Amino acid sequence: MVPTDALATTHPLAMTHADLEASRPASLAALQQAAAETVADFVARLPQPQQLDLQALFAALAARPERVQQIQQRFYREQLALFAQILGPSPAPAAGERGDADPRFQAPEWRALPFFRLLEACYRRNAQWLQEVLDAAELPPVSARRLRFALGQMVDALAPTNFPITNPEAVRTALESGGESLRAGLANLRADLARGRLSMSDPGAFEVGRNLAVTDGAVVYENPIAQLIQYRPRQARVHARPLLVVPPFINKYYILDLQPHNSFVRFALDRGLQVFLVSWRNVPAELGGSSWEDYIRGGVLEPLDAVLDVSRARSANALGFCVGGTLLATALAVMTRPARVASLTLLATMLDYADVGEIGVYVDEASVRQTEREHAAGGRVSGARLAAAFASLRANELIWHFVVDNYLLGRTPRAFDLLHWNCDSANLPGRLYAWYLRNLYLDNNLRVPGRLRLCGRAADLGRLRMPSYLLATREDHIVPWRSAYASTRLLSGRIEFVLGASGHVAGVINAPAAGRRQYWVNGNLDGGADAWLAGATVQPGSWWNHWAQWLLPKSGRLVAAPQALGSAARPPIEAAPGRYVREPAD
Repeated sequence: MVPTDALATTHPLAMTHADLEASRPASLAALQQAAAETVADFVARLPQPQQLDLQALFAALAARPERVQQIQQRFYREQLALFAQILGPSPAPAAGERGDADPRFQAPEWRALPFFRLLEACYRRNAQWLQEVLDAAELPPVSARRLRFALGQMVDALAPTNFPITNPEAVRTALESGGESLRAGLANLRADLARGRLSMSDPGAFEVGRNLAVTDGAVVYENPIAQLIQYRPRQARVHARPLLVVPPFINKYYILDLQPHNSFVRFALDRGLQVFLVSWRNVPAELGGSSWEDYIRGGVLEPLDAVLDVSRARSANALGFCVGGTLLATALAVMTRPARVASLTLLATMLDYADVGEIGVYVDEASVRQTEREHAAGGRVSGARLAAAFASLRANELIWHFVVDNYLLGRTPRAFDLLHWNCDSANLPGRLYAWYLRNLYLDNNLRVPGRLRLCGRAADLGRLRMPSYLLATREDHIVPWRSAYASTRLLSGRIEFVLGASGHVAGVINAPAAGRRQYWVNGNLDGGADAWLAGATVQPGSWWNHWAQWLLPKSGRLVAAPQALGSAARPPIEAAPGRYVREPAD
């Protein structure tokens, strides 16, 4: 045991003022040393690019001590002012000061109770201070962008709303429910841990083939990586030229065939179009070595042959969404007979990767080399990993909102088909993924004629002389709309560029019956993206009707609808939606 007299002389309450003053320099030095060691250990555990970014940040700040001191002194003054303002008789900060538009801080306690007012104000001041420190370093743009993203992730994660004790709504709900909300929240957390993902929609509300992807059709062709679905016509007479749809292979195809009221496929069928759609396989381990060329052949060229065979047409219209559009355009750029595609529609698609937006923080030379090493012999890339990366770009909306609702408040997520699809990810071949990162995201090779050689031919987007309809969405965080606009400089045919409202998915899946949103049109493509927008006119409602008016004159004459699906050479294999879309990600 420690002698009582030793306690009496060493306990801080027993120390004299002189003792405290004498020990302060040594204690402060020890604290600074411990902090430095902690920071060094944290930095050493980061990937190399992030290590270099932080080292550059520390060096830049050390070279600007006066600027850092000014920021620090202002921070202390503002903190003291906050305490005096909020803890004293002063009223709560003004609405503009608080940022009342922030949905995280809408509970009345954030305004009514001094503790929560102070908590929110300090959180906002701390976030502002961190941003000022980063700006003061004046780092190179690439490093600054990566650090700003990482800083934003940290600030979002540390919001007081994300913790049960500092979220007034969580405290109130727990008290009012007698703790039931906490029990339900823990049950939701256990269920999500078992599923391996954060629930964004009621997990039991939807099922593919029951209330999603229910449009009548049949699989009329399949290969190891894709199936081709032919949909049953919904009109007695249909346009002779069929439509081939190539969805993104990162998620399941049924984003384009959700429920009857918001199915893009059904909308097209109701306009008398013959619709064929590629359904990607959730690749098993043995297909991990599949390449971009394999996907060109198996996901575009072979399905196109089947479409023309079944429909007995000489050419088809083609539509690609997101990376499906990139793959489709790449296939057309190396096709021996690109005239077999009479028109091209690209939805939220990048062909020029000069500016990839926020997702660029995940792609650099070091990370791509690591991916290439990991997948040199194949292997699969987890769809859940990619979904998490995309969600992190809108962390407050797609991560922390559901953390609070599901776990802190104990609520079951509402049934939402878009978010159900968003969680139904698909695994990718590692070889294809590494190639995609290197040649498109990092080196931006597709925009340069002849730089890529695929399927034995040099890729040249300038060979695409068919009319094209390019849709971008204004708030897209995956395909920035100005990057989608850059495609107008790469294709040779007559181009219709349209800008929709909302984001990457909600802006595309906008059924006219909902009467929501708007879109912008401008036939003058002579200037850049901002000049186009400045001269654009806004149209109310969905872009779907505008697209149909553009496509129908390019879809051939009206003929009697086929009475049966498939053909003698390609009989139906199974009913839609088929096996591939039902395969879950591991």
